[in-house]
Order: sequence, then C-alpha cells, then structure tokens
Amino acid sequence: MKALALLSGGLDSMLAVKTVQEAGIEVEAINFTSPFCRCSGAAGGCGAAASAASQLGIKLHYQGCGEDYLRLVENPPHGYGRRMNPCLDCRIHKFQLAKQKMDEIGASFLVTGEVVDQRPNSQRKDALDIVERDSGLRGYILRPLSAKHLRPTIPEEQGWIDRQRLLDIKGRGRRQQMDLAEGYGLDYPCPAGGCLLTYEEYSQKIKDLIRHNGRLDLRSVNLLRFGRQLRLSPEVKIFIGKDEAENEQLRNLAQPQDYLLEAPDVAGPVTLYVGPRDERLLNLAAAMTAGYASVPPDQSVAVQATSGAERLMLDVQPMPRPEIRNYFIYHVE
Repeated sequence: MKALALLSGGLDSMLAVKTVQEAGIEVEAINFTSPFCRCSGAAGGCGAAASAASQLGIKLHYQGCGEDYLRLVENPPHGYGRRMNPCLDCRIHKFQLAKQKMDEIGASFLVTGEVVDQRPNSQRKDALDIVERDSGLRGYILRPLSAKHLRPTIPEEQGWIDRQRLLDIKGRGRRQQMDLAEGYGLDYPCPAGGCLLTYEEYSQKIKDLIRHNGRLDLRSVNLLRFGRQLRLSPEVKIFIGKDEAENEQLRNLAQPQDYLLEAPDVAGPVTLYVGPRDERLLNLAAAMTAGYASVPPDQSVAVQATSGAERLMLDVQPMPRPEIRNYFIYHVE
C-alpha cells in the first residue's frame, strides 16, 4: 500500500508522513513550488522539503505551479482571504495536481498535514469539505493529525490504516506537534507563513500588476521579489536595488528590451526599467537612481542607461528620497 503526501517541509507535514509510516504504509511526497513561495520562488525546489524528505527516508517529487495557477490568483472562484490569497482555490489546484501524481506512482490515497481550525481560510471543516469535493478526491484525503475530528476516510473504512493510530489535534497551538517531533527525533523549521500573497505589501504589488497589465505573467510576478518598486506610468515600472545582491539579481533578470540604469562613477543601486522607451521617464528613473546613490543632493551625476546595444548617458540631479517615495507602489521602504 502506498500513499502520496503533500510535503511542505514544515512540522505538520513531517508529522503526517511519520504517522502514516508508523502504520506500515509506504509514502512518497510531492512539494509544490510557485512564484509566491517565500522559500523557493518559481524555480528549483524547497530546501526545507528536501531536508524533510531526507529525514523521513522518502522519495520527493517537485511540481511547479505555472500560468494556470496565475489565472486562479487573478480570479479565484472561491474568493480571497484577507489579502490576495486565494487559499481554497490554491488547495484545490494543488490537490488536482497531486491526484495526477497519485495515478502516476500508483498511490492509493493522499496524506496532508492539515490541522482542523489551524488556518481560518483553508482548514475549517467546511473548507476541507469543499477542497475534497472540488478536487475530485472525496474520501481519499487522509489528515492524520486531525483524523479523529473528521469523518472516517476510505483508507480507514477499507482497513488500509487503523484509525486508532491517528490523532486528534485541533486549533492553532503547536505544543502537541512539538512534543511528537521530539519523540520522533525530527528536526524542523520554525512555523511561519509561507505564501507571499498573505502579506499586505505584496498583495498591493499584485493588485498593481493586474490593474496595469490586465493579467499576471510569471516574469512580472517573479520580479516582485526584488528591489524598491515604483510605478512611473501605466506602462512603465522600475525596480531599484536595495543592496549588491539585489543589484546582481536585477542585472540577471533584465531582458533585451529593458533598460538597466546605474551611476558608474559612484556607489549606488542598479535600476531595472521595464516598459516602453520614454525619454522623460528614463530621465526620471535616472534621477531616482541617483537619489539612492552616494551623491550630494545639489550635485549632478551621470547615470548610464543600457538596453541591448543602446547606451545612453543621462546627466541628472538626484531626486530627494521623500519625492521618490511618492512613486512607490506600496509606501513602505
């Protein structure tokens, strides 16, 4: 008998796997990556999930959430949480992908670390029922940590797993889970929210993208992780690096039609200009770049703007930072 587990790498998902393993079930795991994961972004895999899989001795599959997932974020059938987080539709989407993986590897049921009433949007009993119904997995989702607060699943009814081995954890507290992890000798990361869509600042940036671009795309969403973000016009947006690591990220993310701006003779940021060429806005972006460079406010400085083979030298006065902040998409620096 084999089960597929959703493995975030956090405490609850690790304990769910361990509980099922202790009942003699073979487990493989799946980890979902998306542009909104705090740990991994759109590419690669989650380090916490890889570490958890290694501790648990299970095979780990990675599954990316792409453009179809962005359509859900734009218009989720079940609505948003407090921010731009479409929690129910996100779970349904991931469970549907997990169902495909179950069929591929020959797993008989799905295991998750969900705990009843731990999260207000997606872990209420009615929300769990909606996810089961709409994912096409009714009866096949085992939640070992809260199983005794839920109706028996098909794995329990069929005798694949003994219900008495399952747990009765409920609510937001983590003491029971921590005690269990200590008993199993598991190392785990500190509990923390993993989705950027639950943060106010990030949600405002997503709303700005939808308002001006009409729809989300992976490149635009991935850029939201970097730099101070400013809207210069409905079509033009800039990203000003906050440190050398972000400067390098912006250099790497620039496409041939974008402009990269920096003052070559002084220490300062790299600015990524995304949108159609506009001389006035390029000069505005250059002044903002100089505003974060090591330049006295009353002294002009040369800022180089590069796009493909084009190189411009723009002589500008640094814009005062209070003025720059008027262009921020979200007014927190």
